[in-house]
Amino acid sequence: MAPNEVLQKLRLSTENSGVAVGRQWLQSGGGPLAVRSPIDGQHLATVRSASREDVESVIGRAQDAFKIWRTVPAPVRGEFVRRLGEQLRLRKADLAALVSLEGGKILAESLGEVQEMIDICDFAVGLSRQLYGYTMPSERPGHRMMEQWHPLGPVGVITAFNFPVAVWAWNAMLALVCGDTIVWKPSEKTPLCALACHNIALEVLAEMADVPDGVLSVVVGTGPQTGEQLASSENLPLISATGSVRMGRAVAQTVAKRLGRSLLELGGNNGMILAPSADLELAVRAITFAAAGTCGQRCTTLRRLIVHHSIRKQVTERLIGVFSRLKIGNPLDSGVLVGPLIDENAGRAMDEALEAARKQGGKIHGGGRVREVPAGGVYVRPAIVEIDHAAPITSEETFAPILYVMGYENVGQAIELHNAVPQGLSSAIFTSDIREAEQFLGPAGSDCGIANVNIGTSGAEIGGAFGGEKQTGGGRESGSDSWKAYMRRATNTVNYSRQLPLAQGINFEVG
Repeated sequence: MAPNEVLQKLRLSTENSGVAVGRQWLQSGGGPLAVRSPIDGQHLATVRSASREDVESVIGRAQDAFKIWRTVPAPVRGEFVRRLGEQLRLRKADLAALVSLEGGKILAESLGEVQEMIDICDFAVGLSRQLYGYTMPSERPGHRMMEQWHPLGPVGVITAFNFPVAVWAWNAMLALVCGDTIVWKPSEKTPLCALACHNIALEVLAEMADVPDGVLSVVVGTGPQTGEQLASSENLPLISATGSVRMGRAVAQTVAKRLGRSLLELGGNNGMILAPSADLELAVRAITFAAAGTCGQRCTTLRRLIVHHSIRKQVTERLIGVFSRLKIGNPLDSGVLVGPLIDENAGRAMDEALEAARKQGGKIHGGGRVREVPAGGVYVRPAIVEIDHAAPITSEETFAPILYVMGYENVGQAIELHNAVPQGLSSAIFTSDIREAEQFLGPAGSDCGIANVNIGTSGAEIGGAFGGEKQTGGGRESGSDSWKAYMRRATNTVNYSRQLPLAQGINFEVG
């Protein structure tokens, strides 16, 4: 499908405003942002970014909408999300094509990303009738205690280029049924995906006149100042930010200064332990997708493979062969498994990491640029690096397809090596030994927010809470009880007696 055809189907043009509030596209006051495809460097469109005044206006209108939206019954809010899910089903192929054009993913992965959006809509619709609070017995006779969950307020959502639509949906769909409004700042590398999502939402807003303008907003920014403006706003009680550790620190510090809430999804230097009892056929397939899928540009990408010494040589040779046969090229072409890096900066970061690994004693297989591909894109060969676990480069996250391979003697040592990095997002062990599996999942095992057995580090389902520990930021999005991040809790005590006993047996008689 030609780029112009994709844009037309999603009601985008070659010149777009980057500021939308509900049913209105505003004439944004910022500078132009040229959007190019990582596939071949082709100019896709120009987006006019938001000025500081635009951002303040959008936040104000999100506040106004919140005052209405918070009083709408949660199941009615769920109906809005249900219809969003239906529109996404109808637009799945078109939106996925845009994700590939603008983000560089192979089409199968882009279709999977839009499916995640649909899935979280379904999850959120059910949740709209399950925003439960506890009741608890009171120590005072004739009293009842309970807790309620109330809408929190407008939520600022800052997303990254590698999942340009799904991460917004993880946040927005839950926040919407919780009664919040959304101000979305997408990555400046993938703004068209955000504008397309807003156009899809407009089709639902046209059907539901009672949904207030400002429930969903978009502000495209061309630098960190837009994100900083959102993070510093007293009128956004929660900032959900996905990106680098450096960005997350800046957001967290800014939000903390005003005692707001932050939900952070940051770096992941993910590891897998490969035990001698592992099913190697299964493991090699899982390793290949986790390490090379999305050209290594997932926060859950496998970056460290910790292999038992008895099978290390065998596994490494097998992976070198598999990696060398991966089809690299235009992500829209049939059979391609690895598309481009997002830009030249990402390519340089990979080159620098491999050079650092070489200087630190690593033996490199693969890597380097691929030339028999569309001109204008940054295409690389996934790399396998045999290296000692003490090499400093193995503690760093490089957003590129580099897999560091190191050895271990026993599972206790393997877990220690696994946990010896600053990040703590996703992890895995391949083993047929139930004791090893349970040790890895236990309190002295993996220190990550996600711990898997006999599957890779990538491909989390929306039903479980997604997020990690340490420098990954501690946030949780998507399933389980992550909805609580988007609400405020109130503990209520009701006295239905004619007495006024005090808690803890306190006697305070007034004469």
